[in-house]
Amino acid sequence: MAIPDPNPPTCPAPMKATSNGAFQHENPLDYALPLLIVQIILVVVFTRILALICRPLRQPRVIAEVIGGILLGPSAIGRSHKFLDTIFPKKSLTVLETLANIGLLFFLFLVGLELDLRSIRKTGPKALGIACAGITFPFALGIGTSFAFRATVSKGVDTTPFLVFMGVALSITAFPVLARILAELKLLTTDVGRMAMSAAAVNDVAAWILLALAIALSGSDSSPLVSLWVLLCGAGFVIFAIFAIKPILGFMAKRSPEGEPVKEIYICITMTLVLACSFVTDTIGIHALFGAFVIGIIVPKDGPFAEVLTEKIEDLVTGLFLPLYFVASGLKTNVATISGATSWGLLVLVICTACFGKIVGTVVVSLLCKMPFREAMALGFLMNTKGLVELIVLNIGKDRKVLNDQAFAICVLMALFTTFITTPIVMAVYTPARRGAPYKHKTVQRKDRDTELRVLACFHSTRNIPTLINLIESSRGTRKKGKLCIYAMHLMELSERPSAITMVHKARNNGLPFWNKKQNDKDNMVIAFQAYGQLSSVNVRPMTAISALNNIHEDICTSAHQKRAALILLPFHKHQRFDGTMESLGHAFHIMNGLVLSHAPCSVGILVDRGLGGTSQVQASEVSFNVAVAFFGGRDDREALAYGMRLAEHPGILLTVTKFVTPIGKTLAFGAKLVGVSANKDRKVIKVGDGNNPSEDKQEDDQFWDEFLSVSAKSEGSIVYEERLVESKEDVKNVLGERNRSNLILVGRMSPVAPLVERSDSPELGPIGSYLASSEFSTQASLIVFQQYDPSTDTYPLVMEVSNLPDSSMHDPES
Repeated sequence: MAIPDPNPPTCPAPMKATSNGAFQHENPLDYALPLLIVQIILVVVFTRILALICRPLRQPRVIAEVIGGILLGPSAIGRSHKFLDTIFPKKSLTVLETLANIGLLFFLFLVGLELDLRSIRKTGPKALGIACAGITFPFALGIGTSFAFRATVSKGVDTTPFLVFMGVALSITAFPVLARILAELKLLTTDVGRMAMSAAAVNDVAAWILLALAIALSGSDSSPLVSLWVLLCGAGFVIFAIFAIKPILGFMAKRSPEGEPVKEIYICITMTLVLACSFVTDTIGIHALFGAFVIGIIVPKDGPFAEVLTEKIEDLVTGLFLPLYFVASGLKTNVATISGATSWGLLVLVICTACFGKIVGTVVVSLLCKMPFREAMALGFLMNTKGLVELIVLNIGKDRKVLNDQAFAICVLMALFTTFITTPIVMAVYTPARRGAPYKHKTVQRKDRDTELRVLACFHSTRNIPTLINLIESSRGTRKKGKLCIYAMHLMELSERPSAITMVHKARNNGLPFWNKKQNDKDNMVIAFQAYGQLSSVNVRPMTAISALNNIHEDICTSAHQKRAALILLPFHKHQRFDGTMESLGHAFHIMNGLVLSHAPCSVGILVDRGLGGTSQVQASEVSFNVAVAFFGGRDDREALAYGMRLAEHPGILLTVTKFVTPIGKTLAFGAKLVGVSANKDRKVIKVGDGNNPSEDKQEDDQFWDEFLSVSAKSEGSIVYEERLVESKEDVKNVLGERNRSNLILVGRMSPVAPLVERSDSPELGPIGSYLASSEFSTQASLIVFQQYDPSTDTYPLVMEVSNLPDSSMHDPES
């Protein structure tokens, strides 16, 4: 008779949800809810700090989250048992992983939303061939590598599921991560970017089918009939979803028209369907993730329904829940298990095999498709991007006991390494050449004033639109249609959101930086310009640039060259509050304006908006503005005066030009040494000429002034000019003060005059603009500060001019 154990092992009591508080002598970390809150806060803060550290390396956020998960696990910080037992005790992991997997379900639903099967069906034979090579070659090598694992660190595992899992792990390309990298590197709209996105979409669908096969084969029941039933039921579920669930989603999408909010019940039904289908696929034995992914794929992509679903779900899931999944993975990853020459040798083998399979397979087929070698290499490294799906595959393999701790850790490090190297290597291998045909009219000032004026007008928000439209209306004069062409560019920041749905579809349907050629564009700001263009005789081309603010100037300058603009109009980085003070929109916008000034292929105007014409668009017949030009001399002032002469052609504009002159022997420097910040950030001395020794600029000023006088004589009273003698800075301030009630003031950026304010945080406005932009001068006069294009300072152009290039703008009906 067996003697009973006096101390039988007892299961720990399940964690209660909430505590009674510290005052009741209870530790909140012994209870599920407060512990989960602490875990979420720690994970989010830690991974966001790592993301900031990785940002200069231009790494996607998924890299920081994977590294964060590994560092919090037993590989680094988690080596402290006290830390693990306090923050991530074993009894809390079920709750943590459950919440992480719910977040993962909805993230996979979002990934499905991003994948448009119509674009996959339209995938050309090139992209299809590249995708197939990018899957089959590394899959075959993965199977080969699995034999090395089974002979060393993975002895005794089931052969078939292990082979399939290793093959899938090496052949995946992460579609969402790839979209983010392409957007960061401004490759979305290049041939390489389009090819990579098409191939990655095909790869993604194929990877899920292979993963379903791997899961079906890895069940605890070794009978092949069970695996067959799992696969057949999975296929049946997909057919059911297409024929039964898709019509329901289509009905809800049709009942959600553009411009109206999507009904809350529709959102609720869709999210419940995601959970219900996840339960069904989990019951079948594939994995709950498949149900969510399939529902995401079959949601109709037209209309606002898919976008609203993304907006509702994305921030909460990707901001809070998804990082938990990376930590749950990190807690299973112990890098310390990779010890000894065999383990490290296997790590090197897996990395080399994964890279070799993807890159060589892709490059060979790309070269057979007659792609240039550098583009083929870039495509190979881009297709080598791993990400979240890779981690999902590995975690499922670990949970199903197909991968042991050592094999799991090796594969996680492989995924991390292959994604980390993508951005730096692609930047080194392939920089798309920005080339453009040279063009003639790069300034407003020109000999033939009857030629078309092309302006690239940029805006951040709805606040800028009324002033811009009123300025455009004032600039058109009485000329016939076609003499003024405006490209209205909405500057949108590429956010940290992993969703690529809007970004990718805009990019693939249009060109750099995503020209909006469709009349039903969803951008309401752009619609305002489209409506104005249809009502007026001005040629208005709305478009959108989506980029990180630290390099959006590249899109602005490249677009200006591509569209042969003579003037880039930028909003000032400050806006006026109700009390008249200027409030900054952010340092990033300030930096952007400086970079555009440095690299612009044409003249630049910075618009300080104080509400030109009020807060609404002024009708053409009601335009009645007083415009003032302060003319001190120099090329920038000549540009301001040339624009003023253009405005004066409008019958509702009264132009007042004030020319500042000094007594003989004096200059506008008033004895000070003039130093200005030039376009390329150099602090250069401004040359000033007096009456005794005129400079070259002075001769050009006199010549242009004579031209202005001849125009003024024929202006029929729409131009008034005066010469004012000034002997000090105070005189200049007093004369300018007489114009503080004007609607609009035009000045040059680098006027040869002593600064009127002692300190300015806006050197891009120059000595006069800095004073006129201050609330001390005026709270109602809008201001444009001009910098005329100077070929001699255009030393670092973003677009290389090639004379034998065909001028694409000439053949583009939208240009």
